[in-house]
Amino acid sequence: MSASTDIGVLNSYNYRTRREYLTKLRVNKRDLSRSRDQFPSGTHSPPQPPACNGAATIGFRRGNIIRREQRECSAARAGRGAMPSACLPSWELSFYLAITVGFHFYSFHEVYQLSRNYEEELDAEFGFEKGFFIWGFKKDPTDFEWSFWTEWTKNLLVWTLLGHIIVSQVTIAFFPKFRMWLLMMYGMLACFLTMGFKGLLVILLHVFISYVVAQLQVPVLSWLCSILLLYSLQMDSLGKIEKSWYETENEYFLLLFCLALCNLRYTSFSLEYCWYYDGPRRLGVSFCWLLAYIFYYPIFHNGPIICYDDFINQMRKPKVSVPKKDLACLLLSGVRILFWWCLTESMLQLMYIHAIQQQETILESASYWTLGGLGFAHTLFFYMKYLLFYGIPSIIMHLDGIEPPRLPRCTSSLYSFTGTWREFDVGLHRWLVRYIYIPLGGSRHGILRIMFSSAVAFSFVCYWHGGHSFMLNWAALNWAGVMLESILKMICSISPVQEIIEQSLSVRMQRRAHAALASVATTLLILSNLVFLCGNRVGYIYWNRMILQGWPWIPVTVLAYFYCYAQVGIEYDRVKN
Repeated sequence: MSASTDIGVLNSYNYRTRREYLTKLRVNKRDLSRSRDQFPSGTHSPPQPPACNGAATIGFRRGNIIRREQRECSAARAGRGAMPSACLPSWELSFYLAITVGFHFYSFHEVYQLSRNYEEELDAEFGFEKGFFIWGFKKDPTDFEWSFWTEWTKNLLVWTLLGHIIVSQVTIAFFPKFRMWLLMMYGMLACFLTMGFKGLLVILLHVFISYVVAQLQVPVLSWLCSILLLYSLQMDSLGKIEKSWYETENEYFLLLFCLALCNLRYTSFSLEYCWYYDGPRRLGVSFCWLLAYIFYYPIFHNGPIICYDDFINQMRKPKVSVPKKDLACLLLSGVRILFWWCLTESMLQLMYIHAIQQQETILESASYWTLGGLGFAHTLFFYMKYLLFYGIPSIIMHLDGIEPPRLPRCTSSLYSFTGTWREFDVGLHRWLVRYIYIPLGGSRHGILRIMFSSAVAFSFVCYWHGGHSFMLNWAALNWAGVMLESILKMICSISPVQEIIEQSLSVRMQRRAHAALASVATTLLILSNLVFLCGNRVGYIYWNRMILQGWPWIPVTVLAYFYCYAQVGIEYDRVKN
């Protein structure tokens, strides 16, 4: 046999070996994708109670479960992109970025012009406030959530949060062993100052009822208790009694919002207690830890949401001093928060998006560019609002030595339903995964169980937000979007389908196909967000004008734009990963 023949046989063998290796690698990736939860990232099976009552065994098993959950979350994040994300030519990416940014600015300019044209009419209807940030402009005060929290923050919350920082740093320096309990007492004092004695008693009553039911260590009963307590917030008879305690309606709404957030926290404690805290030695201290968790003040009023196990594990760390390098980063974060606040206030004075959404005649007559700008402005304002709501407590949590959930991701870089739920409100997402999606089966028992678990999670989110009709429509749209994306990923992960895709399309063309599919998802995602933020009527107007009346050229143009929009988001994920 000649040397050339030997080399040819060797190359053929190496080719077969590489091919077999790549085939096995694809199979392993497919198995990982099937085992990964499609709706959210997280664990795959509900935590099981320990087999014995020893505190050491409980802690050991609990630690194993948490480590397993962290590994699987990391694996899910690393393998989250089912479609390849090849690097496109720089000129092509520049084109996509220019189209995306240019559309944003031009459509915002159209909204600005519309706001100026209807300023006097909207001012007469809604009573605009005098703008204090930009000279000569009036401020749109019709976004209730922003006006509510900025008023409370300026009047009282800024001082109570500052008090928490002082108490926390003093206890870290001089009383580290009693830090948790002093912070708990300060949180109760701040609750008394903001909501009064009766409001504090109502919160303690809810917490005590939930704790008593948790002693039975039956998760179903704890869930039933939490749902009934949540239902009590919507009872008119109780609402009238609680309103009579306060001089203004805003004080009552503050109590209502805090009770809704406390509901998530004591539900988290109750389920963790049912799963892990099995032993008589835990009973004497667990209620105190529950109070410390409930009344941890930076997250008491508005979040972000952090699960009980994450909070307790971090609060038990002996060393909580913040290095100088981290202090510089926190100072930079504070500057960024100030910048975002200025930008948010500027939006309210330059674009009257919240007043315009309540005027159907303006929406019916506005240009398509203006409608697109209004839609983007609503989603971006919502993002910046929660960047501030979560950003300020996150800085304080860092000073306390607690790692908060990641801040919301910018809505202009999100291009899928699944990614939006994972990346926007990370704390709420993990709460839903840990306490609803995983215990109901998650992705371990086929597509029907995935659909059921996801439907229950979305139903709870809808009910927790008040259960209004527009919330139901929004939750249904998001559930349908997440399920369609999950089913499509499952189909694409099948080996024969993968081989057909790889043989038919190059890696770059696969990314372009991914962006084309994502353009449809992004269109429906923006529409569902408008239903959530503005109501059913506004969502119907957008659907009627952009899809039905504008058919076929307006929908084609919208999809073409969102194709560029999705490419920017995909590139962001590719660079980040």
